[in-house]
Amino acid sequence: MSNPDDEKKYWLEEPGNFNKIFYGVIGLCVLIALPKILTLLDILLYKQGRFVLADFFVFYTFFGVLGYVVMIFLAKKLRAFLMRDEDYYD
Repeated sequence: MSNPDDEKKYWLEEPGNFNKIFYGVIGLCVLIALPKILTLLDILLYKQGRFVLADFFVFYTFFGVLGYVVMIFLAKKLRAFLMRDEDYYD
């Protein structure tokens, strides 16, 4: 019969390794998000707009949010058109 103390320990079971992975993932997320945050604040990139509205501070952010909201409403209308009856597969 095997002794429970003789069981193989995996590298992720040690608390130190889990913390290294956790903080590594957090650091990677910060590194990935940093250019986006700096662009949002117009620190990293200066944009010269082709029209007057594009020169405003957060125009592209609001434009993206508006596009997303319109896409959600269109998807709701499309769902009503494509949806099957509840007893379709019976």
